[in-house]
Amino acid sequence: MNGLKFVYLLAGVLLLAACKPVAPAEPATAVTPAPAAPPVAAATEAAKPEIPTLVVDAFDGKKFDLAEHRGKWVVVNFWATWCAPCLKEIPDLDAFDKARDDVLVIGLAYEEIERADMEAFLKDHKFSYPMAILDVYNPPADFETPRGLPMTYLIAPDGKVAKKFLGPITSEELAKAIKQHDSGQPVATPAAGAAD
Repeated sequence: MNGLKFVYLLAGVLLLAACKPVAPAEPATAVTPAPAAPPVAAATEAAKPEIPTLVVDAFDGKKFDLAEHRGKWVVVNFWATWCAPCLKEIPDLDAFDKARDDVLVIGLAYEEIERADMEAFLKDHKFSYPMAILDVYNPPADFETPRGLPMTYLIAPDGKVAKKFLGPITSEELAKAIKQHDSGQPVATPAAGAAD
């Protein structure tokens, strides 16, 4: 009987040792983690210029230079074909781009994807604003490496970053940020998923 008590005692101690408090579940967010950045990127994330530069070869073969669009609001949207929240944003961003003469959207596909695969994707997901495929190992130096997708920058007509959003955004949020900026108010962060 002594041996059986020892076995039960040992089993109880092992069960208790294996138990640990369960951490509360973190609320689900609509931010999709971006591909891991190379180790070098972390060291260069520190200070980004007030007026970023962005020169990329768009998917249509034309060159996109952010500096050429001074005087307009530019929405720089980091996204990927596998990112569900990104795909949900595309029609709204496209409509916003078409509806406002003072706004231009540029989509930056932050993923490793072959041209043929992107062409196939674009047959099913049509939008009119320019898009470029980025090298995830050499992203634009003047923008932070995305920690999650979608990630969107709102660039003011003077070329300065007016707002950075991490997570999905809507045209209403962009219009509100533009209106706040134009009225001289600080551009407030939307409650869900946005970052300064």
